[in-house]
Amino acid sequence: MAQKTCCCAHKHTPRSDELKRDVEKRINRAVGQLNGIKAMVVDDRYCGDVLTQLAAVEKAVKAISREIMQDHLETCVVEQVQAGNTEIVGEVMDLLRKFS
Repeated sequence: MAQKTCCCAHKHTPRSDELKRDVEKRINRAVGQLNGIKAMVVDDRYCGDVLTQLAAVEKAVKAISREIMQDHLETCVVEQVQAGNTEIVGEVMDLLRKFS
């Protein structure tokens, strides 16, 4: 029987502890906001208030994405280009399209 492997690759250069702490803090805050929004919906709060909170969570998640993207560009992408893999540029373009 074949062993199941993770579908995700691991970074060659680990993220800094500072980045990990910051991203974890931001994700926890966004999860808290989402839980608050869930409670607002269950409590039949005004739609405009719910939408305002949803917009705040979207902004927070986009900020997290920008941090991870910067780390990706500064480490993974630079390493791949230095190793001669210019196809990584296509991956970056695909990622940028996902966030625009």
